[in-house]
Amino acid sequence: MYRLIVLDMDGTLLNSNSEISKENKTMLKKAKDAGVNIAIATGRIFTSARFYAEILGINTPIIACNGALIRNFHDNRVIYSDPLKVEDAIKVIEICDNYDLYYHFYDQEKLCVIDKNIDYLKDYYWRGRKRINDGIHIESIGNSIEYIYNYRPELLKFVIVNEDRDRLEDIRKEFNSIHNVEVDKSWYNNLEIMNKGVSKGKAILKLSQLMNIKKDEIIAFGDNYNDLSMKDYVGTFVAMGNSEAEVKNKAHYVTETNDNHGVAIGIKKYLLS
Repeated sequence: MYRLIVLDMDGTLLNSNSEISKENKTMLKKAKDAGVNIAIATGRIFTSARFYAEILGINTPIIACNGALIRNFHDNRVIYSDPLKVEDAIKVIEICDNYDLYYHFYDQEKLCVIDKNIDYLKDYYWRGRKRINDGIHIESIGNSIEYIYNYRPELLKFVIVNEDRDRLEDIRKEFNSIHNVEVDKSWYNNLEIMNKGVSKGKAILKLSQLMNIKKDEIIAFGDNYNDLSMKDYVGTFVAMGNSEAEVKNKAHYVTETNDNHGVAIGIKKYLLS
């Protein structure tokens, strides 16, 4: 019997308009009413995840920034945090500057971007989200290295964006040479950089231990590469119909797409049939 449902957000829980469909809401409420816990595990910043957790009326701690943060949304208590070290963040920035790459980074409360990239950030951030006001605060900064040294933010994740896939893979090798970072991706055109060992899967392990829930009592839904780590820490991993081929191949089950209420269909199959 499943006691915990873990949901990725983009491409999974959310449709292409960044909304939770009526069908998904209905099925998740039925699961919650049956005593099943529901948790969000996202690459997004905590404040954005909190917006959707409130819509669903769930109180399970949120896994944000690909597992770098586990935090209660009702009292904002931090359960677990694993930020990048300053020296590693500086190395990431230097590589980005050397290749003239677009990047932004997250702390717990805000998204930081250098001044020259603010227009691209707004286009990238709003593209596909249909201007839903999910509470993210964007801070435009002059110099990233100076900002980090002066303000010492808790650096949870970097996002690098480039439309040239081949170039992105070449650059990924550069980031992999930084021994203390984890490099992942959540979309064809990005790389996501966290502290070494950070993943959604390991965050699920920490959350399940906190909640005294066994691996085979957990079902997770995801669609992209940064969701694959969840498979090792859950009883059932469900891939969305819109998932990357590698994700589908490694899943226990492939449901419908995020625009066809795949989460609701998967929950009905495994929990409410």
